[in-house]
Amino acid sequence: QVQLVQSGGGSVQAGGSLRLSCAASVRTFSLYTMGWFRRAPGKEREFVAAVRWRDSTITYADSVKGRFTVSRDNAKNTVYLQMNNLKPEDTALYYCAATARLGVVVSAAGPYDYWGQGTQVTVSS
Repeated sequence: QVQLVQSGGGSVQAGGSLRLSCAASVRTFSLYTMGWFRRAPGKEREFVAAVRWRDSTITYADSVKGRFTVSRDNAKNTVYLQMNNLKPEDTALYYCAATARLGVVVSAAGPYDYWGQGTQVTVSS
């Protein structure tokens, strides 16, 4: 069983920055593909970013490219989401997720077996 504990988030004005962290309680963290998703009020959950375990390939949603950066520190069993130039439309509950499955479509929520508790990000205009 993998537990994901999120931290960070909060409220910020448009143009500001926040960093989310997600710590995993697993020895083989380096073998997990890690993803970030978000759910805005009244909207479906959507993919934000992911980093594969095998080759550290990073994928971003078009809406966050150039503003968000995902990274992982395997020594600390932690994945980060640095969010810069935040916009009001980034307001959402953000979740980290993990999967050890191979060959997954990282932007799909289905393949992820473990999820963090969620952390709120609120961006005011």
